[in-house]
Amino acid sequence: MKFLIIIPAHNEEKNLPFTLDSLQQQSFKDFTVVVVNDGSSDGTSGVIKRYTESDFRFETITLQKSSHQPGSKVVAAFKKGLETKRLADFDIICKFDSDIILNENYLQKIADAFAENPDYGLVGGLLYLEKNGEWVYEGNSNKNHVRGPMKAYRKECFQEIGGLRETLGWDNIDAILLKNSGWKEVAIPELQVKLIKVKGADYTIKPADYYGRYFYFLGLNRFLTYIAAAKEASKAKSPSFLMQIISSYEKCRSQHLELKISKKEQKVINNERWNQFKKKWFKI
Repeated sequence: MKFLIIIPAHNEEKNLPFTLDSLQQQSFKDFTVVVVNDGSSDGTSGVIKRYTESDFRFETITLQKSSHQPGSKVVAAFKKGLETKRLADFDIICKFDSDIILNENYLQKIADAFAENPDYGLVGGLLYLEKNGEWVYEGNSNKNHVRGPMKAYRKECFQEIGGLRETLGWDNIDAILLKNSGWKEVAIPELQVKLIKVKGADYTIKPADYYGRYFYFLGLNRFLTYIAAAKEASKAKSPSFLMQIISSYEKCRSQHLELKISKKEQKVINNERWNQFKKKWFKI
């Protein structure tokens, strides 16, 4: 199997070397990396140059300055990198972040999983953060979900779901759509991916506005959005947080902001969320 790995990078001078070093140290060697320099203003371009000049498997393209907001910008950068290659030349399409460290057998384990399980559409590891000198499980999602920083898709699955969407919530939209198409999403517990930087640290969007926009662009209806908002407010122990999320969501609705999913896909997503809700709360 041959990997195509796309890595969007915005001002990652300090973190990117760890990611690229961990790729060079992989036991599996058949891969191509395209680092998308997404408007960096620091020394990111110099870091990338060191790898592209010394290893033919590493390539790069440079984009204009990015606003670096969650969701849409990182996928837009990913797509620009994807456009530089022919998908027909690859078997596995990866979207990796520029601040992760992979185990040296990471790609080999991913390749084996795809080879041995023809129904696997999306495979990855679990995210770990450094706390008090130790790497601990991040724990922000269930252990069956492959997080955005280390997505690896079987090419046929990637094409069937229409690739990635330039929108907030893209890394949940993909999982729902591939499941609806009969593919499996699998997180391999022993593949521990070290996340150097906490996600969201660079974003200017406020948490309540983030959730409201996230639920809107995910395509959730009012009922499911209000339930999800109540859950987040409960975790934050803040009734006002609930109203702020709802306000953000309703603002998006009133502005008729464009969704990057079709009506049919929106129905699939709402049905899946409703089924998850019934399973968790009503054991149906």
